[in-house]
Amino acid sequence: MDKRILHIVNGDSLAEQMQELNLPGELIIWRELLCEGPTQQDINSEFFKIRKKFLRKTYDISSENYEERFIAEVKKLKTFQDYEEVVLWFEFDLFCHINMLAAISCLDKKNKPVPISLVCSKKLKGEKEFQPLSQLGPNELKNHYQNSIKLNTEDIEAALLIWELYCGDNPLKLKPQIKVTTNFEYLSSCIRAHIERFPNSITGINTLERNILKLIKNQNIKNQNHLLGYALQYQGYYGYSDNQMKRLLDKLEIFYKDDGEKLILSEKGELVLANKKNFYRDLNNEEYFGGAKMYDFLYEAESHRLLKL
Repeated sequence: MDKRILHIVNGDSLAEQMQELNLPGELIIWRELLCEGPTQQDINSEFFKIRKKFLRKTYDISSENYEERFIAEVKKLKTFQDYEEVVLWFEFDLFCHINMLAAISCLDKKNKPVPISLVCSKKLKGEKEFQPLSQLGPNELKNHYQNSIKLNTEDIEAALLIWELYCGDNPLKLKPQIKVTTNFEYLSSCIRAHIERFPNSITGINTLERNILKLIKNQNIKNQNHLLGYALQYQGYYGYSDNQMKRLLDKLEIFYKDDGEKLILSEKGELVLANKKNFYRDLNNEEYFGGAKMYDFLYEAESHRLLKL
């Protein structure tokens, strides 16, 4: 008899591709963007209430849509009792890793612990280049599945701790976790990317925002859509979606303008890239990353430290 397996997949695109593999077991799609907005450690009715409010205000996602596309999947996860193995399918970036940590937290609430494996973006032997899972063909996906990573007790404990710290109000506690060795190949890089999302102590913009402004300065960006494409392509470990990146570009509009032929930096944009002026006061808002307010902390680039205001 085949082993009863539960697959937790980050996104519809990858789930559709997996259908071609005819893998045994049940499939749950984890549709959230927990790398943005407020969260709490326990994924319960209060958690859903917090997320609904954020997603409705920020992305105009209705409560009904959220109920159908996310809460229903989490309820499936909580009711499935008879599986003997869980396989997590998540990409290498911060977007996927925060979702993965939350999924592991849900699994930890089960009375009966089961083996957990991870299928994650990486270049395997015989592959020509590194590609996200969602861009792999059926044979390559099957290869990744057959080379999945078995997570041990220490891996699960590390994931649970990092999820707890992410949902807490003091991201300074995350810094030591960068040096912890686990079977999550990209987790340290994702924690580092998260820490660098807090505003720079000298300029008031974060690392991702600075990189976007450098694209405008150094590339021949014709318009907003052109900029969006570049920003998505060169975002590194963040994994932001189109809508997330559009919102970020809107936030940065004080730093650039259209001269009729292309986008150029405004005076404020030149000043901030030259580290000549701090725009913390101009940008300060109530944005949350997990349990921490974005503008309650500053990132000190030289020491790679976070400072609490």
